[in-house]
Amino acid sequence: MRFQSGTDGCPRWRAVSMVLSLAMMAMLGAALGAQVSKPELPGVRNYARLETTVACAGAIDPERAVPAIKKEGFVAIINLREATESDAKVDQEEALAKAAGLRYFHVPFNGAAPDPKAADAFIAAITTPGAEPAFIHCSGGNRAATMWMIKRMVVDHWDVDRATREAIDLGQTSVPLRQFAIEYAKGHQK
Repeated sequence: MRFQSGTDGCPRWRAVSMVLSLAMMAMLGAALGAQVSKPELPGVRNYARLETTVACAGAIDPERAVPAIKKEGFVAIINLREATESDAKVDQEEALAKAAGLRYFHVPFNGAAPDPKAADAFIAAITTPGAEPAFIHCSGGNRAATMWMIKRMVVDHWDVDRATREAIDLGQTSVPLRQFAIEYAKGHQK
């Protein structure tokens, strides 16, 4: 049996066309960026996971969340909460993370008065060999997604629109923090 050319109802042509269409859709999806999912995770508020690379989240209950974070396959926790924030539990979280064999980075980031030094420390933490996949959190998820946006622009060389879309999907809500991220990235392109 020969392969027929044309689209005159040949079942083989339809099958080949379908496979090619699905392949093109998959490649387009990959080119546009990774997918964010928002499953439930014990002890974690506003959990948003970016495939296998990173998760951005809000406040955690360290006793419940650290084992769940480890079970999800993360190798590091980056905590952006200031120790003075209500219910931050920074020392407890660090001790539990280290006991679970996770790398732990505390990078205090004040969303009301963002400091480029915090962004510098975040970039250093997230680019540390063996720090990904990383679980990044603050109290609500906004600061975590903002820092990831900075990483995308500075380290991964994403354009502002693409990085912003992904950050919003991850929980970035503050226009002033978004502007801080953009300004920081403009001055720190590698």
